[in-house]
Amino acid sequence: MTAHGRRAAPEPPPALGVPTVDSHTHLDACGFDDAESVRAAMDRAEAVNVARAVTIADDLDGARFAVRAAHWDPRVAAAVALHPTRTASVTDDERAEIERLATDPRVVAVGETGLDYHWEYSPHDAQQREFRWHVDLAKRLGKPLMIHDRDAHADVLRILREEGAPGTVVFHCFSGDAAMARECLDAGYVLSFAGPVTFTNARDLHEAARLVPEDAFLVETDAPFLTPHPHRGRANEPYCLPWTVRGIAMLRGVSAERVADAARRNAERVFRLDELPSIAPGDTPAEGGARSA
Repeated sequence: MTAHGRRAAPEPPPALGVPTVDSHTHLDACGFDDAESVRAAMDRAEAVNVARAVTIADDLDGARFAVRAAHWDPRVAAAVALHPTRTASVTDDERAEIERLATDPRVVAVGETGLDYHWEYSPHDAQQREFRWHVDLAKRLGKPLMIHDRDAHADVLRILREEGAPGTVVFHCFSGDAAMARECLDAGYVLSFAGPVTFTNARDLHEAARLVPEDAFLVETDAPFLTPHPHRGRANEPYCLPWTVRGIAMLRGVSAERVADAARRNAERVFRLDELPSIAPGDTPAEGGARSA
């Protein structure tokens, strides 16, 4: 088992009874940097019935990696964007490359983008400018928008209203309370739940997870971050997702299989996973990205 260089990874959980999808993970940040390691990670995930994963870009290098990874393994799809904490200084060339990468047929979303007022890595005005650009990109490409929202709920929702949201908006690692969940759901947005929903002190998040309709939620690891209870603080990767699924099931008073199956169906619909082109030997990402091995 990979130790991720700094934190030991937990032993795998019992397999889910039905397949599900990790809708947001960072395979590069987990330490998987080539086709062999990505396939091994997905083999571990598939062994516990996490059948697919969407690997997410954090910066330009991460976007290039995400597209390569999606061409290395048919169980992997990609999302590309510049994380709000990376937006202090963005060039036209960087935007152009993100846009080229986003056109790759195995890129299923523009993300993660949004606002982060917790860390002071990027001025708020720069974050908002680039968030608006990503909203426009998602609309032009007809792809879902994947939101990072940390301590910025009001401004995220305001900008989506001002710009006109894309047809599909996913709030990755939803961190709001029940009132915000209702506002998002009223707007037609999809809420994705990660490890924090299993934390005993996350009462507002528990309430949100209980009220979201079955056709409006996703599940994710956000690996290597936010490892779910009972392994909080240890290394995370897609095979850890069943703990989050079971935590949500307990909150909703249903079976883990019901949560897993609903999340799979929702991910397939939101990201059009069943429409992804197959991978053939020699496939390469879209022009403008680094080529696959």
